[in-house]
Formats: sequence, C-alpha cells, structure tokens
Amino acid sequence: MTEFTDFDIAEHLKTPEDMAEYLEACFEEDTGNGLLIRSALNNIARAQGMTQVARDAGLGRESLYKALSSTGNPEFATIMKVMKALGLKLHATVG
Repeated sequence: MTEFTDFDIAEHLKTPEDMAEYLEACFEEDTGNGLLIRSALNNIARAQGMTQVARDAGLGRESLYKALSSTGNPEFATIMKVMKALGLKLHATVG
C-alpha cells in the first residue's frame, strides 16, 4: 500500500522568485474573495518565519496568523505591510 504524506508548499518556497511566482499564480486564480491570496501570503510567511514577518510588518504574531487565516478579513493596509515585510510588491498589468 502506498503511503502519502501531507504536502506543505512552504517547504518548497526557497527563493524570493519562487515566492513571487507562487503569489502571482494565486492572484490570477483567486475567485475574488481573497482566500487564495491570504493562503499564499500565509504560506510565504511560514516559509520566511512567521515571527520575523510579523515583527517586520509591525504586527503581533497572533494578529498575523488571524489576518492570513481562512476566516481572516485583513484591511488592505495590513496586506501591504505583510507584502512589504515579505519583500514582495504589488503590480498591476493590463489583462
């Protein structure tokens, strides 16, 4: 019998380029409710270290977990602080 293990994307986000490409794909695939984007930011933050990201974003660690959870509803300013702490920028292109 084949055994399966849980896949954790955070373990595979090794470079800033990996993280940026992953987030870009999530921007494209998100249905508009922001869940996929919050999940991606959560995974990237875990890959970089949640405590350090929270500190760099000026947030408490628990606040960061809550904001990026599946039930979170963070303000846009919070998302921008987290993205800056992660070393990521938001860009717009014509689709």
